[in-house]
Amino acid sequence: MSELSPLFLNTLAQWGLSLQRAQQEKLRHYLALLLTWNERLNLTAIRDPQQMQIRHFLDALSCVQVTGDLNGRSLIDVGAGAGFPGLPLKIAFPDLHLTLVESVSKKANFLTMVATELGLRGVAVLAERAEVVGQQPLHREQYDWAAARAVADLRVLLEYLLPLCHVGGSALAQKGPAAAQEVEVARAALAALGGGAPVLHPVQLPQQEHLHYLVTIPKVKETPAIYPRRTGVPGKRPL
Repeated sequence: MSELSPLFLNTLAQWGLSLQRAQQEKLRHYLALLLTWNERLNLTAIRDPQQMQIRHFLDALSCVQVTGDLNGRSLIDVGAGAGFPGLPLKIAFPDLHLTLVESVSKKANFLTMVATELGLRGVAVLAERAEVVGQQPLHREQYDWAAARAVADLRVLLEYLLPLCHVGGSALAQKGPAAAQEVEVARAALAALGGGAPVLHPVQLPQQEHLHYLVTIPKVKETPAIYPRRTGVPGKRPL
C-alpha cells in the first residue's frame, strides 16, 4: 500500500489540517483501491501514486480553506467521478453528511465500494444526473455545500449546484486558471439561480505550475422551480 508522502502531510499542516493515524490509514486504503480499480474503470488518467496524492487528494482537501470544519455539515458532490472532492473530505471530517452524485453506474458502484471498504458512515451515492437530483425534494435546497470539480463550464455548473443549496448555504466550484473569466461570463446565471457575489480563493498545489481556484457562491435566495432544466439542457443552452 502506498505511503502518504511527507510533502502531502506537510501541505495539509500548512492548511491547518491534521489527520489522525486512522484517517491516514483510510486515505492510504483509498489510494490503493483507486490504483487497483483504475486499471479496469479508467477512473483517472493519473497513474503515479505520488501525483495522485497531490493532484487528487490534496486538491480535494484544499477545499477546507473555504469550508472550514465540515463536521456536522452537509455536502453534495456533483459529478463525483472517482470520489473527489467528497471522499477525502469525508475522511478528514468523519461527521460530514456526504452525498455523491455520479451518473455513470460503474463509477457510482466504485464509490459505494470505497465507502463500504473504508467503513464510512453517512455517505449516500446517487447514480443519477444532477438535473434530476436537483428537482428531487429530498435533495433540492437541502445542503450546506454543493461542490464540483472539473465537471463543466461555471454557467452550467451553477445550474447543477445552486438548486441543491439551502438559502445560507454555498456552491463550491474547483476551477483552473480561467476561473475569473468564467465568473464574469456566469453573472446572468448567478442572478437567475439565486446566487450572491462569488469569491475566488487561489490555491497553489505543490509541484504544480498553475494556480487553482476555489470559487464560492453564497445562496442568497431560493432558486426558481424551473431550474435545473431537464437533462442535457443546461449544457446545451447555458444561462
